[in-house]
Amino acid sequence: MDAYLTCRTSLLSRPGRRAAALATALVLATAPGAAALAPGDPPPPSAVGGERLGQSGVQVSPEPGAPKLPTDLTAMSWLVADADTGNVLAAYNPHLRLPPASTLKMLFADTVLPKFDRRTMHTVTPEELKGMGAGSSLVGIKEDLDYRVEDLWRGVFLSSGNDAVHVLAHMNGGIEETVRQMQRRAVELGAADTHVISPDGYDEDGQLTSAYDLTLFAREGLRNPDFRSYCATKNAQFPGAVDSRTGQRATFGIVNTDRLLGKYPGLIGVKNGYTTNAGSTFVGAAQHGGRTLLVAVMHPDTYMQVYDETAALLDWGFGAADHVTPVGKLVTPKQPDGTAPGSAASPLAAAPAPAKATGRGGLAGPGRRPSLLGPETWTVAGTLSLCAAASLWLLRRRQRGLLATTSTGLPALSEPAEAPDAPEDTGGATALPRR
Repeated sequence: MDAYLTCRTSLLSRPGRRAAALATALVLATAPGAAALAPGDPPPPSAVGGERLGQSGVQVSPEPGAPKLPTDLTAMSWLVADADTGNVLAAYNPHLRLPPASTLKMLFADTVLPKFDRRTMHTVTPEELKGMGAGSSLVGIKEDLDYRVEDLWRGVFLSSGNDAVHVLAHMNGGIEETVRQMQRRAVELGAADTHVISPDGYDEDGQLTSAYDLTLFAREGLRNPDFRSYCATKNAQFPGAVDSRTGQRATFGIVNTDRLLGKYPGLIGVKNGYTTNAGSTFVGAAQHGGRTLLVAVMHPDTYMQVYDETAALLDWGFGAADHVTPVGKLVTPKQPDGTAPGSAASPLAAAPAPAKATGRGGLAGPGRRPSLLGPETWTVAGTLSLCAAASLWLLRRRQRGLLATTSTGLPALSEPAEAPDAPEDTGGATALPRR
């Protein structure tokens, strides 16, 4: 049995999963390079985006006047970057490969969204709604009914609906073809940590990405005005069933499951996710004072902390952007001639503003104010020893408190209004439990 899988299945608790991932990070720091894109493989020898991004632990280079990083971050991996320049302001294990949950839907949108006019009508077939994982989050699509493409995308972005993903994937040539295209798109974007198995982010063995890659997906998506408008939509009306008495098509309201949208000033989006295996994942983009920042947070201790820690890192980033030396760079997509990604990108500021609401459902605009192991000769016993060592390291890290103190200056986000209850740690929903 693969040594990584032995470690993974022998540690079923949340602390055990965290220890296994940290053990992986220790291995990646010393293991020789191997081909990316296969589950269980380490990232390339030279980390994408810069050497420091391949190092474990917090990477930040403060200058005089820089605020201190928050002290209470529990995420296993995070990254703060300037979306326009591509500068990575700070990071923590940004290339650690972890389950993505529904944040993988950003890559799905990067791949499929440009292919269909938003006004196109599509009749859903029964086949298109088959094959979704148990407990999948759903927007409520019904077979044999017509939906506009723009409605399907609102189902993807607001309700994180796996049913909407499956319909769009079938329109795109099927699930397997869409997965192949997503993997190819990840390569084009320079996302060497990502291995795609399902288009919706549902828990699958070997489906992995990283905070660095998620930031690339979000940055690319925000260049598309439709992507930008969908992820900024706070609520909308979604087509329902036909009333048998009147023959009229009903609608029902859907609300974006992104709990920072409308709460954090200047927030644009982008995408949240939750599964039992992945825990909480989130990528947020916010604008303030002419600057757009991206923050990716993966696997904090509890469900709501993904939002609190994103808000804290956004606060820090806006205060620190002019007072830190970048520790890395977000690469640009490969060019049409197949040349490798570069180190700079066209500014997001040049992207069109979100479109006005059309058809059903209004849009909320941008915010108000500015093989995981190395050589095959490593044994299962050695891997388990690394897991145990990582667990001990984590405990000592928490006790010492490696980061310096700061205050986010934000109200607590633990009980936002107009948001569903936090999911239970059961099942396999990619965002929230079945509606």
